[in-house]
Amino acid sequence: MSISRRQTLFTLATASAASVLPQNSSASVTKSPAFVPCLNMSTIRGQKLGFVKELEIASKAGFRSVEIWIDSLQEYIKNGGTPAQALKILGDLGIKVENAIGFAPWIIDDDAARAKGVDQLKTEMELLAQIGCMRVATPSVGAQGPQAPRIDLLKAAERYRTILEISDQTKVIPQLELWGFSKNLNKLSEVMYVAIESGHPSARVLLDVYHLYKGGSSLDTLKLVGKPGVEIFHINDYPASLPKETITDADRVYPGDGIAPIAQILKTIKNPDRPIVLSLEVFNKTYYAQDALKVAKTGLEKINKAIAGV
Repeated sequence: MSISRRQTLFTLATASAASVLPQNSSASVTKSPAFVPCLNMSTIRGQKLGFVKELEIASKAGFRSVEIWIDSLQEYIKNGGTPAQALKILGDLGIKVENAIGFAPWIIDDDAARAKGVDQLKTEMELLAQIGCMRVATPSVGAQGPQAPRIDLLKAAERYRTILEISDQTKVIPQLELWGFSKNLNKLSEVMYVAIESGHPSARVLLDVYHLYKGGSSLDTLKLVGKPGVEIFHINDYPASLPKETITDADRVYPGDGIAPIAQILKTIKNPDRPIVLSLEVFNKTYYAQDALKVAKTGLEKINKAIAGV
């Protein structure tokens, strides 16, 4: 049987291509994880370890990502440390700072006080950028108490855009945080409205298992949050014995130790395009009385168990 010149060239080209491709392409492709375990330093904050020791504990426990508190970093610098030294410590420990917890009052109605809060946030964002932290939590600080006035959501959106525009220079993105106990921005619908109405492409929301429950947000509408809208998510749990009306921050427990529908939540927020950072945020006094390394290791085990199979 004769073989044409065209068939010969096709056969050679196919064989050549096959020789440089993996023999088992499905086995050779490493699938990106859907979730990245992260330690919010709130979880071991009660042990009063300080910035460096907290990082060391997180690394030793097996975390590669952390969520720091800005005041802890500021105290480290006040005592003689520098952002460059902090960055080196992070590199030596193999740790990435995914987000920072701060309390600048950027949303309040008082114009003068809000201007100071925005300046404070800008300074904090510039500091965070120096240690490679490109996100900062921005909840409704100063407008959360029961006596606080209700803030018009359109004004809140304008104020959120103001701090998002600062991120155009600093590259540190404010994550609009849901606080279920707050007078303002206590529901998923409110934070989503403010984020969308800001009209800024970097708008992101920071949600939390406990705060969704505390604020009474329906998990059936969580799926309406666009996948790019969530980059970091606070994971925790709550006990069956405490209704949302009386539960507090300190009542949060490890994921899996309560009744929260964590698997449902994780399946809803799962993003096929990029991993979601799952940051363990609890303020449990029982955990604060324990060895910090034990708490961190237990937390990582609980997160890994929660994400298994999701």
